[in-house]
Amino acid sequence: MSVPLPVVIVGAGLAGLACAIELQDNNRPFLMIEGSDRIGGRLSTDRLAGYQLDRGFQVFLTAYPECRRLLNYEKLKLHNFAAGALVWSGGHLQTVVDPFRDPASAFATLFAPIGSLADKIRIWTLKEELINKPVEEIFSQGSMTTLEALRKRKFSDDMIKKFFKPFLGGIFLENDLTTSSKMFEFVFSMFSQGFAALPADGMQAIPEQLVAKIPSDYIMLNTKVIGIGENYVEIDSGVKIESSAIVIATDGSEAGKLVKGFPNIETRAVSCFYYEVHEPPTKLPILMLNGEGKGVVNNVCVPSIVSSTYGNGKNHLVSVSVLGNPFQDNDAADRAVKKELKHWFGEDVATWRLLRLYRVVNALPDQPPSALEVPRREVRFQKGLYVCGDHRDNASINGALESGRRTALQLIAEA
Repeated sequence: MSVPLPVVIVGAGLAGLACAIELQDNNRPFLMIEGSDRIGGRLSTDRLAGYQLDRGFQVFLTAYPECRRLLNYEKLKLHNFAAGALVWSGGHLQTVVDPFRDPASAFATLFAPIGSLADKIRIWTLKEELINKPVEEIFSQGSMTTLEALRKRKFSDDMIKKFFKPFLGGIFLENDLTTSSKMFEFVFSMFSQGFAALPADGMQAIPEQLVAKIPSDYIMLNTKVIGIGENYVEIDSGVKIESSAIVIATDGSEAGKLVKGFPNIETRAVSCFYYEVHEPPTKLPILMLNGEGKGVVNNVCVPSIVSSTYGNGKNHLVSVSVLGNPFQDNDAADRAVKKELKHWFGEDVATWRLLRLYRVVNALPDQPPSALEVPRREVRFQKGLYVCGDHRDNASINGALESGRRTALQLIAEA
């Protein structure tokens, strides 16, 4: 009796892992091939001098439907951010929080000079609307840019500049708000229904929990796929591995190298600075946003306040995000960020020690309205060849997981 050929999954990021789990649940043999020495794709955590450094500041949104289906939240030991932000504006950090989750800060939010009272009422109204709006409905409706959607909802220019641009800019990695309004509504819905959180063992704990469901001999690490053919993949050793089907579960740029005719995927970049500090700039587990509309810093937070596991037990860890990759030299980048943050936090910033600077070039697929006209793009490119990833659904942890699962289900249905 012949052994059936496996489905070969190229890439062990979230989409590849979700695809593998679905194939396993349906008793389909597979082999996952990963070019690096680790699983998880863009979700990765390094350990340095007692600190946990996620490779690029990221948060986990607890309301993501696919995450609720696949992950054990209790084992992730999630630590939540406060539901809101401190906004740097007019020489002060102004409080903008959800008054229903943090009643003690409701007064400060109400009278903070960030937008008008009408703007704050519109935010609460938007939250209530999106909590009751199914995800399918959000992605099936018409689309415009996020900026157009905010103006259509009559948010003031002040509110857009001081709150929405830095808040959404840190999520979409662009502060002109050209991202599809579908993505804006989806993200805002997720924030409204749950919390932004960090796993106790870093963001890499998410793919590590997923890969624990897969037998280790089904995964090949440190093996680069250099080409694909009909029913085989060729790896860097020159060996050709036969397959019943091929799933390319890489980022868009790598998929373009392997799949002839694959569309070009524009991406967004981000630079993430991690500092060791003696005294944290805030003792709150909260995001601090640049509401000034100038400078390079987008947001600041203290991960070691959110979860003590990110610290080394003596000092604290500060994360600073800068959109894009505007600096060529690390020392110049460090000086520019510190110079700007001295205005926020005072001269103590001069003592901050740069631990590491991550330049994440292909951090996120660009998502203009045209990209999400069809919210779930085709994953089958020809017989026996499939492509999945957040660039086929939406640029989020949820989008990557959903893309992997639906690819496996389509492959199974067509077998």
